[in-house]
Amino acid sequence: MECRPGCAACCIAISISSPIPGMPEGKPAGVPCIHLTSERRCGLFGRPERPDVCGGLAASLEMCGTSDEHAFAYLEELERLTAPDVHQ
Repeated sequence: MECRPGCAACCIAISISSPIPGMPEGKPAGVPCIHLTSERRCGLFGRPERPDVCGGLAASLEMCGTSDEHAFAYLEELERLTAPDVHQ
């Protein structure tokens, strides 16, 4: 499956805990990556400095669905389910 042009859910909805060029502390969930282009594409795609978590995400019907709204909802729920428990 190919990424849906203009969606960018994976560049916005998920958190990235590893450093990214220009974002040394990573990226919080819900914040657009600074490498997201005006066409809502990854400016680091195919480059070695692209974070492993980004390279590990592959477009799929389960994750992307048939709409941007589905992709955001899926990834926001995944983020919620995998967030560290701050009450431990």
